[in-house]
Amino acid sequence: MATFPDITPELKAAMPDLRGRLLANESLAPLTWFRVGGCAQVLFTPADEDDLAYFLKNLPGELAVTVVGVGSNLIVRDGGVLGVVIRLSPRGFGEATAEDDIISAGTAVLDKRVAEVAAAASLSDLEFFFGIPGTVGGALHMNAGANGAETKDVLIDAVGIDRAGNKHILTNADMKFVYRASGIDPGIIFTSARFRGTAAAPESIRARMNEVQTHRETAQPIRDKTGGSTFKNPPGNSAWKLIDAAGCRGLRVGGAQVSEMHCNFLINTGNATGHDIETLGETVRARVKETSGIELQWEIKRIGIPG
Repeated sequence: MATFPDITPELKAAMPDLRGRLLANESLAPLTWFRVGGCAQVLFTPADEDDLAYFLKNLPGELAVTVVGVGSNLIVRDGGVLGVVIRLSPRGFGEATAEDDIISAGTAVLDKRVAEVAAAASLSDLEFFFGIPGTVGGALHMNAGANGAETKDVLIDAVGIDRAGNKHILTNADMKFVYRASGIDPGIIFTSARFRGTAAAPESIRARMNEVQTHRETAQPIRDKTGGSTFKNPPGNSAWKLIDAAGCRGLRVGGAQVSEMHCNFLINTGNATGHDIETLGETVRARVKETSGIELQWEIKRIGIPG
């Protein structure tokens, strides 16, 4: 695996009060669901929101910053990621609580956990989070949704730190949500969010969550090394139908394969590289464009340098 120059000594010297963990040339593959990709030049895990702000305020401006969550919707390229990769951990950003009709959650909290906390408080409208295999941070940036609902439907506001270390509180309107995206500055690193639910009978909430889980288990390859939905649904169409019609179900490139169960999912069959998975995705895009005239857009985030 290629490595980068170790800049952690200089960073530590410039930030004597840093409490989080800095690691040089740390492999990112174990942090992704695909289990592929190179290393981060620097991997930083902040202790809490104040530690993150301190780090960003003192970080040289020329260093690139990339944020990752649980890696459920991510391809890390084999050449690794230059600059600093920031990963928020449950220890500093993993609390989720309910008060009245509001759920407050750190951005390292799993979306599934948000649904569980809401259900325990007899709050509905957040059941869709039960079927999203990511974190609150990712949900905010990409307006994550499932089963007919989206993050924008329930978000009150979110707290984020900008590249200069300044704190911002962003309302739902500030987020400029659209389908599977937000219009917010991509340099903002979200640290927490508040969601509003609606009081409902616990039995109906649990029944809805069970429906969401059953759908995932019967329609998606959740037992495989995958990255979730690969492409956004084009307006008025379904990505999986276009992929199927283009003859791509089961298509392989190296150790990567289009899922036989749900062909908008790519899977690592065991020995895939980041290059295999991305090449397979681009091959699917080309075939869909050729057969339907529609250009699929990636939903999965891809980071790093090609290997």
